[in-house]
Amino acid sequence: MSGPSRVLSVVAGVSLVYDFTAGVVLLAATDRMASWFGVPVPDPVLFAKLNGLFLVAVGLGYLQPLFRPDAHRAYLWVFGVLLKSAGAAVFLVDHYLNGSPASFLLFAVSDGTLAAATLAALVVASRGTAIAAR
Repeated sequence: MSGPSRVLSVVAGVSLVYDFTAGVVLLAATDRMASWFGVPVPDPVLFAKLNGLFLVAVGLGYLQPLFRPDAHRAYLWVFGVLLKSAGAAVFLVDHYLNGSPASFLLFAVSDGTLAAATLAALVVASRGTAIAAR
């Protein structure tokens, strides 16, 4: 695996652990997670459970780019750049417009950082591919 592909794999691995872990915690300890962030448990709790399930699925989706990053760049663009950037933006907007807890900014920072790292890795990998094609 080349250097740029290795970087894509590392980013995919970090995102896998991040999303999968957050999803499992949200599914298994919804009450505790809500209390950690100083918010009430959603009513109905089904919304939190569905978000947990979504995060687990997105996390597991990173298995493909983890092992074959060059073949699964589209997943990294959609879930690593687009979804994580949008998620960071939603957390920021909600905090500043609707007064959601400052603890939610942790998700804005972590999602934004992973989105930026994924974008950088994809750009570097694309340049490496273009150079190799010459």
